[in-house]
Amino acid sequence: MTEEDSKSSAMLDEAREDWLAIRKQAGLQIDPETAEVRWIYAMTLDPYGIHGELPEELQQVGRVYFARAPGSQVWVLFADLPKTTREALWRKHQSKLAVPAGLGGLKLDAAEQRSRECQFHTDVAPEQETDLACARGERPIQ
Repeated sequence: MTEEDSKSSAMLDEAREDWLAIRKQAGLQIDPETAEVRWIYAMTLDPYGIHGELPEELQQVGRVYFARAPGSQVWVLFADLPKTTREALWRKHQSKLAVPAGLGGLKLDAAEQRSRECQFHTDVAPEQETDLACARGERPIQ
């Protein structure tokens, strides 16, 4: 990589960080009572599609969940929302976001609910790691 390539890459990184900061800020303005939600299939390690080509071994496609304030053009990944907002959106829109989609009144057992919630936890305290690992099926619940 040349010095020019390095400068260009840094500028892209800075622009990407600015772009993500806009989403984080928009996420603070989302009211769970009025928010619009949707899910799409996307690269789970690059749900916004802003990181360029991922190595083949990292190209995992799955459901990713977004919310926005009514009238806004900015969709925010659930993982970029404050925890309380994210949890309120799951409670309110569970039947719309559930797999398979549209099963109204679907009741999840506690393990499934924990599993679904832990997909979006980026602010986990060390003492919660065991619970989240269990929700992902990595270790049995003790």
